[in-house]
Amino acid sequence: MISGAAVLDRLEIQPWPATTAELTLPLVHFDMPWLYFHPVQRLLFFRLSSSSASQQFKETVVPRIRESLATTLRHFLPLAGKIVIPSSSARPFIRYDVGDSVPLVVAQTDKDFGYFVGDHPKVADDFHICVPDLSPAKHFSDGIEYPVLALQITLFPEKGYCLGLTNSHAIGDANSVVRFIKAWASACRFSGNDENPIERSSLPYLDRTAVEDPEGLDSIYWNQMKVRPQTFESPPMKFPLNRVRSTFVLTRENIQSMKSFFLEKRPELPPITSFVAASALIWSCLAKADPEEVADGEPEYFGFAADGRSRLNPPVPNSYFGNCLIFIKAVTTHGALRGEEGFLTAAELIGEAIRAALQNERGVLEGAETWMEQFFGLLGKRIFGIAGSPRFDLYDADFGWGSPEKYEAASIDADTSMSLCKSRDLEGGLEVGLSRPAEIINPFTAIFHQELRKIST
Repeated sequence: MISGAAVLDRLEIQPWPATTAELTLPLVHFDMPWLYFHPVQRLLFFRLSSSSASQQFKETVVPRIRESLATTLRHFLPLAGKIVIPSSSARPFIRYDVGDSVPLVVAQTDKDFGYFVGDHPKVADDFHICVPDLSPAKHFSDGIEYPVLALQITLFPEKGYCLGLTNSHAIGDANSVVRFIKAWASACRFSGNDENPIERSSLPYLDRTAVEDPEGLDSIYWNQMKVRPQTFESPPMKFPLNRVRSTFVLTRENIQSMKSFFLEKRPELPPITSFVAASALIWSCLAKADPEEVADGEPEYFGFAADGRSRLNPPVPNSYFGNCLIFIKAVTTHGALRGEEGFLTAAELIGEAIRAALQNERGVLEGAETWMEQFFGLLGKRIFGIAGSPRFDLYDADFGWGSPEKYEAASIDADTSMSLCKSRDLEGGLEVGLSRPAEIINPFTAIFHQELRKIST
């Protein structure tokens, strides 16, 4: 959190009912690469309709948020624990000890709530008054402990509040963290009215033996990591960020037009999905909007991940808690993306990359032993990525005071990804979030609408 909000309280929330059992889970190969990734930051803005919203926040919202969080953590113990990197070079693991807790900051700001929930361009720095910081790592003689979750709830007097979550990506992917958020929302919404406010289907599956490792990827990844500097604590963001955040909405009609356009121009290829259509449009428009002089032959990379739970052999439960992602990469050139057929090129290559990875007869883990090296090989390159997925919808996370007014993926301020989620208001639509310097966002906005018009005619 940066200046701009006053801290009203700092709480430490322990799982409740209290448990006397400790929990230790190994990090598996799906988790290990994410130790190097910056924390994931999500913001959910909720409007309070009461005429005495500030009083409601202090007397009802905060107590119920606090109590339901404790109840939910009882089922999601890894989030109350920490990631341990042993000094003995043994593989890292997750550990929950009795008494561990999650920090929850209660804050207040006099900023304009309406400014934050609009789709218009906004100064990226402004959102970080609502973003909680992970606690510093703790160094011991036998290793280092890294916290995995921090929370903040920020009041906008008489208007609403923002729930901010920061988590280590190594503790779990979007499937896992969104599952936690929705279970917490359910516990809060039915607080005091139900003995079991969290549906059984929302509970996490914690058994790491569900992820089989016949190829020895756990050892391969850890051996690759041991030869690299083990600095897993991300440096803090440097403010001012000099970035603008903006939301771009694709309607169901926009998406269908892109699909039809691709089918017309590339009839010999399989139809594209909504994900491919949206990703291809944004990737190509960003290349066109880039004011830098980039050689046409310069490689452009689009890296993203697909949920692997149902695609493994054998599959793991959908409720498996942790990371279970398949690395996918599409490659083209800057000139091809900027060209007249940039959207078509991007859509074709993204579709091919998905089919090659997910429809591989030899399995989705073929070549997985090189994913770590590929990841490090992209550092410093022209890389575009995606944070989130329409599959994991946070607009239906109702804590008892209605659905979120706005979702923001604050952590895209730290990289070159876009956020992607279901539209808040439009059935079948998508929301794209971007954080870029003004000299990119401004031309991008014009090009985005121009490309949509061209595709739709």
